[in-house]
Amino acid sequence: IEKHRFSIYRHRKNRQETMSIPSTLVTGTIAYLVLGIVLIGIIFSARSVGKLSKDDAAVGNVVAIIATVSMWLFWLCAWMHQWHPLIQPIYEG
Repeated sequence: IEKHRFSIYRHRKNRQETMSIPSTLVTGTIAYLVLGIVLIGIIFSARSVGKLSKDDAAVGNVVAIIATVSMWLFWLCAWMHQWHPLIQPIYEG
């Protein structure tokens, strides 16, 4: 038994185990970050032109931030579910 444990440890020691963030996750996060910046930019431009009052622009900023974070979190959950599914399909054929 000790010999088996040692061989498993040795195998893990020689193997490179790297953890990296998947590129799709980075790309999607950057896309939602850009979306949030664009939304806040639209609200800022509407405030500077005079279409929105100061209070309306403040509410708009909060709504834009919460909506962007919520959409990103929903996308992240859907992506993670597809990346490592908990339920595997059973094929009958």
